[in-house]
Amino acid sequence: MTGAGDTGRIGFVGLGIMGGPMAAHLVRAGHRVTGYDLERAAVDRLIAAGGEGAADIAAAARDADVVITMVPADPQVERVMFGAGGVLETVAPGTLVIDMSSIKPGTSIAVAEAGAERGLRVLDAPVSGGEAGAIEAVLSIMVGGTEQDFAAALPLFEALGRTIVHVGPHGAGQTVKAANQLIVAGNIQLVAEALLFLERAGVDTGAGLKVLAGGLAGSAVLDRKGRVMRDRDFAPGFRIDLHHKDMGIVTESAREFDLVLPLAGLTAQLVASLRAQGGGGLDHSGLLLGLERLNGGPREGGSVATGPEDSVSKQGDN
Repeated sequence: MTGAGDTGRIGFVGLGIMGGPMAAHLVRAGHRVTGYDLERAAVDRLIAAGGEGAADIAAAARDADVVITMVPADPQVERVMFGAGGVLETVAPGTLVIDMSSIKPGTSIAVAEAGAERGLRVLDAPVSGGEAGAIEAVLSIMVGGTEQDFAAALPLFEALGRTIVHVGPHGAGQTVKAANQLIVAGNIQLVAEALLFLERAGVDTGAGLKVLAGGLAGSAVLDRKGRVMRDRDFAPGFRIDLHHKDMGIVTESAREFDLVLPLAGLTAQLVASLRAQGGGGLDHSGLLLGLERLNGGPREGGSVATGPEDSVSKQGDN
C-alpha cells in the first residue's frame, strides 16, 4: 500500500453521506476497495462505482491491507472495532486500521492500545468539510498516531482531502476535530443571528451576505451555509444529531481539562435545544430555525423547509 494503482486491498466500513464518496474516490485512485454498510443501497452504490461489496464487517476487513472505518459515533466505533466479527479480531497483524469517525479522544486511544496488543497499526483521522468536501475530495484530515503510520496512510488521504496534517499521538486527531466542531457550530449560530438581524432590518440579505463574505467576517461556513440558510433549506449534509454528539465531546473534554469555555457551553445548549424540538435530522444550518423560534417564529411569508428527518444516510460529517 504505497500509492495509487497499488494492488493492496482496502476494507471500508461505513458508506453513508461521507463514507460513500470517500470510498468511491479510493476506487478511482486505483485501489481495490471492499465496503460494508448497514444499508444495502450504500453498498450497491460502491459496487456501481467499481468497488466490491461485503455482507458484514468481517468480510470487508478480512485479508485487507488497510481498514478504514467511517461511522457516526463512539458506540458504533466500539461495535465495529471490538464486537464479535469486528475489525480487531478479524484483521492480521501489521494491518493499518484508520478510524475516520468523529469520536471521543479516549475511545481512539483505547482502539489504538487494543490494536497495538494485536500487532496492528492504528490511526485516528477525523475529517472536516462536510458532504460537499467528501464529494469534491477536498476534506481536511487531522491525524493522530505515529509518524511512520501517517506516512504509510498519506497516499490514501491524498485521494480524499486537500489539507492533511499529522497533529500528534493517538487521540490528537479527535481533539483537533472537537475544536473544529466548536468553531463550526459557533460560526453557524453567528451566521444565523447575522442573517436574521439583516432580515428583520429589511436589508437585501443576498447583498448583505456577499459583502460580509468579502471581509473579515468571511468564512467557509458563510460561503457554504449562507445561501441554504437564506432559502431555509435544512436538508442534512451534517445532522444536528451528530453535531450534538460532537458538542458533548467538547464540553466533556473541557471539564476534564478544567477549562471554562462559555461560548462552547451556550452553543452546545442551542444545538441541544433544536434537537429536543425534533430537529435532530436537520442540517446543522437549522440552528437558524431554533433562533427564529426564540424570536417568535418566522415572519409571515417566510416558510421554513425542514428537510427529511429519518430517511437520511447513517453518517455525515463536518
